[in-house]
Amino acid sequence: MLFVCQSCFAQEPNNVKRNVYLQSAIQADIKREHFVSLPIDDAFSQKAFDEYLKSVTYSKIILTQGDVDILSEYRDKMDDEYLATRLEFFDLAVEIITQRTKEAERYCFTILEEPFDFTVNETVVFNSDSLSWATDTTEVKDRWRKFLKYDVMNRVYNGMEDQRKALEKSDTVTVKSFDEFEKEARTSVEKRYKDTFSYLLQNEDDDYLATYINAFLSVYDPHTEYFPPKNKEDFDIRFSGQLEGIGATLTQKEGYITITEVKIGSPAWKQGELEVNDKILKVTQGNTKETTDVVDMRLDKAIRFIRGPKGTEVILTVQKVDGTQKTISLIRDVIVIEETYAKSMVLTDKETYSRVGYLYLPSFYANFQDRNGRRSSVDVREEIEKLKAEKVSGIIIDLRSNTGGSLIDCVDIAGHFIDQGPVVQVQGRERSPQVLADTKSGMVWDGPLVVLVNGYSASASEIFAAAMQDYGRAVIMGSTTYGKGTVQRFDDIDRLVPGQNDIKPLGSLKLTIQKFYRINGSSTQLKGVTPDITVPDSYKYIDTGERELSNALAWSEIPTSAYTTWRGGVCKWDNVIQQSNERIANNTFFAQTDENAKRLKQRRDNIYYPLNFETYKDFMKQQNDEADKYKELGKDTLNIDAQILTAEEAINPSDTAAVERNKKWYQMVVTDNTIYEAMQVVREMARMRCFATKRDD
Repeated sequence: MLFVCQSCFAQEPNNVKRNVYLQSAIQADIKREHFVSLPIDDAFSQKAFDEYLKSVTYSKIILTQGDVDILSEYRDKMDDEYLATRLEFFDLAVEIITQRTKEAERYCFTILEEPFDFTVNETVVFNSDSLSWATDTTEVKDRWRKFLKYDVMNRVYNGMEDQRKALEKSDTVTVKSFDEFEKEARTSVEKRYKDTFSYLLQNEDDDYLATYINAFLSVYDPHTEYFPPKNKEDFDIRFSGQLEGIGATLTQKEGYITITEVKIGSPAWKQGELEVNDKILKVTQGNTKETTDVVDMRLDKAIRFIRGPKGTEVILTVQKVDGTQKTISLIRDVIVIEETYAKSMVLTDKETYSRVGYLYLPSFYANFQDRNGRRSSVDVREEIEKLKAEKVSGIIIDLRSNTGGSLIDCVDIAGHFIDQGPVVQVQGRERSPQVLADTKSGMVWDGPLVVLVNGYSASASEIFAAAMQDYGRAVIMGSTTYGKGTVQRFDDIDRLVPGQNDIKPLGSLKLTIQKFYRINGSSTQLKGVTPDITVPDSYKYIDTGERELSNALAWSEIPTSAYTTWRGGVCKWDNVIQQSNERIANNTFFAQTDENAKRLKQRRDNIYYPLNFETYKDFMKQQNDEADKYKELGKDTLNIDAQILTAEEAINPSDTAAVERNKKWYQMVVTDNTIYEAMQVVREMARMRCFATKRDD
């Protein structure tokens, strides 16, 4: 139970009472349940202070060093504010930030009144980590001038490029001058920032307070977070999968609405051009052609523009990882949950005629609300049985970009491939490790097994891959996984505060309560799972994963759980791995993929952008020319015949959406070089004397 001084609020307004109860409840829950116990001292205070400044939108282009100096008086006092649930720093910070935001609004519109000089040789820096605090308001104004100038220049360039392409197709195009494009661009940018500043200056108390509270919570770890009531609803929208929309999971990163996942079978997946790490710059409604800039717009608001009724068009202007821009038209649709379930194919190598099972698992799903609802463990078993009936020589399980899900189902699925034994260890704070094991004797599949992972395979995916690796049961292929080895849960804060209905609802607290550990005792936290065979991909050189997050929990280890390796350790895949590595090293596609990955890394690391228009044109031409070298990469059909086994194979031809889903999935598989290499690995594993029965080759 939460105890708070009742008399303290006799003369206080409701919002003050609410804030104190809210902070007290959060602190009590964190102290009681969070995986780590942190001393609330000056070190804690300094981290919270730094996290708060980082979380403030536009901080490096609204605050001066003088402002930071004033706020820094509290840098060693934030712990006292936290423990006493005081809001002195909070009130001061909101006052300064609001004042500076209003000043920046005036700078912005004054600057946009006059045309820019695009003949001056100067650059702009967008990476806030590379900027120091502005020395004074003069420097703040100059930063705004450069940001606005770049925005206008980019729009002028895109407009002139569209005009050039249109003139190549028709001589009836009305030609605009550079000055006309420039004026239109300034008007467009002005409209964008009117919306932006209006939104920033209309933040509600919950918004400001959530930012403040989360600065403290982020010191514990990056996954512990306070959600005001409306933000919790937005969180559920993002991660539950919407019934109507485009089928992409979004996050906000460095001011950009960024694609983190494209749902299989969704409109975005079918259209095929929207990719993970794309940044959405603008959203245009197909029916009205009204365009909204969503750069620096908060995620919850941007989602409202992107989502919409089935059958309506939305047009996204996105920035690719290499800096190029693309316009993507999508027709919103009902996102069919069926499309995210496990499904399988039989893949036949046209050269060797070897037959391999391919099982795609997008998540470790489970319907906890319906006892008869579908579960990934049951579905995977059914798909394995289908593949066995087809007499495949081995199975490939694809967990690439599988971000996790049900731990129970993960353990059950691991049990399909081992004959009893531990799968994962889970440990809470100051508790002994708990071993979660497969207790059923026998295996559903005892043949060759390859598991595909990448940098976005997280949580339960990592547990499964790690267990298969520790047992020596499978060959793991791909890139090092995400490295999220922690467990979170949501606590309803209203339940922590008895009574006090006049200040509710208070929102929810997501907090980290446990860590995962491999059966070999090593945590998956930070390190992830290193594959046995590394396969180059487009993001090979771009830093991703838990290790890039502030205050991520450290890697650690606990004692090994008792387990026996596959076939008593007799079966080793060293030769199989070596031969695969040699093939990959000599494969033109993988060599070009590696080159492209380096190019993307170089583009990502570039922090200086030219503000001279002629230089910018050369800059963009170079980017586009380099991107063109790789635009056909991975589109060639390989020596694979594929037969879809999932029930969708019997679809009615009039169900065009289902037909298109299968066509799209088929094409993705038969052009996937990593899958083709995995087929070769399975074939070589099947030749070894490690399996109970002879496999077809």
